[in-house]
Amino acid sequence: MKISVRMDDITPDMDWEKFQFFQELFEKNNIAPLIGIVPDNKDDNLKKEMPRKDFFEKIKQLEKKGYCIAMHGCNHLYCTDKGGIFPLNKFSEFAGLPYEEQYRKLEQGKRMLAKNGIDTDIFMAPAHSYDANTLKALKELGFTKITDGFGSRPYIYGGMTFYPISFKLSRSLKKSNGYTTMVIHANTVNDADKDFYERLFEEHGGDLVSYGDYLKAAPVSRGFFGSKVEYMLAVSKRILVGMRG
Repeated sequence: MKISVRMDDITPDMDWEKFQFFQELFEKNNIAPLIGIVPDNKDDNLKKEMPRKDFFEKIKQLEKKGYCIAMHGCNHLYCTDKGGIFPLNKFSEFAGLPYEEQYRKLEQGKRMLAKNGIDTDIFMAPAHSYDANTLKALKELGFTKITDGFGSRPYIYGGMTFYPISFKLSRSLKKSNGYTTMVIHANTVNDADKDFYERLFEEHGGDLVSYGDYLKAAPVSRGFFGSKVEYMLAVSKRILVGMRG
């Protein structure tokens, strides 16, 4: 299975030393990830150091190197206890809010990125949570792609193209066919995590691809049954993770 990489929680005030660790790892293995930028970060949990003043210049440099960019919510603040249509978590920045409020927040985020020279049609939902109103607002604003869902290749649902993430990375590494995405939160990694990723990249470098290659994979249609299976998988993973915690 070909595995792409997405990095969540990219902000001017993130832990830049940890981000640099992954950037060097990507360059060593000649791949470029998808990075999710929070347009207006108000989540104190993501604030690790003083904001980098040249943040968007840095992002544009990465884009020239092949990095793909997604809009990662707007403020990264969870304001509902809804899991939406992909309930990996029971909290959300968007799911459960009225359409008009979701549209306003998404439009604000898109406008802030555009003001800084960033144009993207890829959306990355904080906590992986979104609902039908989120999809409707995203389409109205010109977004066409979402990095989420489960499956072995991109799929079309609700007029959007979804690029699935891995249900369980160890299982994905054993499969021979298809595509998926490994999710990385650089802010929270420790030394043991860094060792794990170094070994993973060394042992499975041949399975890793740039996110831009993932975007070239032809999508399939996702119907009612497939959506129900995905929903149940998301619920089961949330329960399993909760039991381990």
